[in-house]
Amino acid sequence: MRKIRFHFISIFWQGKGSVLPLLILLNAIGSYSFAQSVPLKKDRLQAVGVTMSLQKLDGREVVQVVKDSTVKGVDEPTFVRIVGSNFKDGTIEVKVLSKLRHDAPADARGFIGLAFRINEGNSKFESIYIRPTNGRADDQIRRNHSIQYFSYPDFKFFRLRKEFPEKYESYADMGLNEWIKIKIVVNGASAKLYLDDNKEPSLIVNDLKLAPEESGAIGLFVDIGTEGYFADLKILK
Repeated sequence: MRKIRFHFISIFWQGKGSVLPLLILLNAIGSYSFAQSVPLKKDRLQAVGVTMSLQKLDGREVVQVVKDSTVKGVDEPTFVRIVGSNFKDGTIEVKVLSKLRHDAPADARGFIGLAFRINEGNSKFESIYIRPTNGRADDQIRRNHSIQYFSYPDFKFFRLRKEFPEKYESYADMGLNEWIKIKIVVNGASAKLYLDDNKEPSLIVNDLKLAPEESGAIGLFVDIGTEGYFADLKILK
């Protein structure tokens, strides 16, 4: 990055004789950043309400995540926390694959997704997750519940669905046992979820429930009945 910066400074300074293009260029370079791949290694991962293991699946290095059976509630802090991550605004991208466990209850949906802006004590965070079994269900209402936003601890899915029906859920084509790329773009009180390489978001949330100045860790989220796999985590701040 420094080599690029000094190269362009030389061009603008010698060729234009003006500081204005130089200032514009420096500002653009200073504000530009690249997505950073996050190694999913043991020393970077902390299990919170889940069990985890490092495995290989479909030729990928993956993290397997399963909700701890002692956690009975839903939309709880059940994720692998990325140690050292501190995220406020930017983009989080990860590839996920969801399977139903052999002991999954009838209402299990393959819940898998991301948590972000997790505070130090894991007592507050935002989350968007998917329900892969709903994406191709024959029931249209279930299809409409394929994607879910919630905010812990005060705005879990059942409260949001009751008080703001349809606002924090949406449909997208997806299924179990297949790799799905999740990308969440966060800016202040806004978050957008993109699936795979779609140019348009599948869910838009314009009023994240935690304060927009909040920042915190990123987590790999699962819920009941899910055997979740995560790979290729990238963060762009």
